[in-house]
Amino acid sequence: MAADKGRNTDQSDTTRVRLDKWLWAARLFKTRALAKAAIEGGKVQIGGNKAKAGKEIGLGTEMTVRQGWDEKTLTVTGLSEQRRGAPEARQLYCETDASIRQREALAEQRKLQAAGQHAHEKPNKKDRRLRQAMKGRRE
Repeated sequence: MAADKGRNTDQSDTTRVRLDKWLWAARLFKTRALAKAAIEGGKVQIGGNKAKAGKEIGLGTEMTVRQGWDEKTLTVTGLSEQRRGAPEARQLYCETDASIRQREALAEQRKLQAAGQHAHEKPNKKDRRLRQAMKGRRE
């Protein structure tokens, strides 16, 4: 009983949560270690400033999270220290409309760019042999 003192794991009673725990509970990162590494790597910003893993966040906190090519601007709408199912986790944050539009536009650009690069025909016999020679598979 004494070990639980100070710990607040019930979603309704929580007013402040550590940033790394919240990112993990909101299913933005698979583990707390990955969330902490992303925070320390500058991939998570609060108010335009680099955040720390132990920073306590509350409702209404606005943050920017970069995952791979995508950058999301999120507003905290719920707090939890426990990782739950995806539908419940999705209710812990709300992505801004501008962020969604920007992410979709960049995804479309990447898609078009990739389509332009791979629009060539299948390599012929000569091209395949040249590639094999460059990789050192052919004498």
